Amino acid sequence: MILILSSLDSFVQLITVLVIFVFVLIITYFTTRWMAGIQKGRSFNKNLRIIETISVGNNKMVSIVQAGEKYLVVSIGKDEVHYLTELKQEELRDLSFMNPDSQNDKQDPFAEIFGRLKEKYDNRSKHE
Repeated sequence: MILILSSLDSFVQLITVLVIFVFVLIITYFTTRWMAGIQKGRSFNKNLRIIETISVGNNKMVSIVQAGEKYLVVSIGKDEVHYLTELKQEELRDLSFMNPDSQNDKQDPFAEIFGRLKEKYDNRSKHE
């Protein structure tokens, strides 16, 4: 009888921890989306916008920045930023950043990762 109560207590604790974990994940997801909306609202229709960034080493990046109507390529290090060159709009390959509606069609990265993990888990459960 004591063994059954101990097992039941352990099971209830496990379920409680899982519910709390899922609750924290959901709160984190919505908080992240809320913060992204605030950041997007601050940077929407301003004169400066980062178009694209690529990492080229530890704490070193190259970015294309739109400043008004100009596109500047800058290198960004740990403590410095250097001007590299200026690009014309015709020299850019992907102009999807100019249409904000097309960027909203992309799936949320968190949802995408969560979907892949769920799919992987579902496939693994089927094989067992």
